Amino acid sequence: MTLSQQIVTVALIVLATMLTRFLPFLLFPAGKPTPNYIRYLGKVLPSAVFGLLVIYSLRNVSVLTGSHALPELLSIALVIVLHCWKRQMLLSIAGGTVCYMLLVQLVF
Repeated sequence: MTLSQQIVTVALIVLATMLTRFLPFLLFPAGKPTPNYIRYLGKVLPSAVFGLLVIYSLRNVSVLTGSHALPELLSIALVIVLHCWKRQMLLSIAGGTVCYMLLVQLVF
């Protein structure tokens, strides 16, 4: 890339970042109530994203070959137990990830 192309690229990245940061405050000012559909999306989308991540993560798992999906099932069980016990999303995600990586690297 030439210097002018680099400058334009950085400028566009800065503009896009600022737009995504400031646009919600411009569309939904503090004095006005948040529209119902935005509140609905705020309630529904986190669960939908996690469902999508589970499906995406498990799409290529085969119970008929290799480790028969044991690392995945054990890690999912740990995520469920940690979440029910502590109710902390980051702990659940980190615990499941560490468990899976340890099982794959050291056991299976």
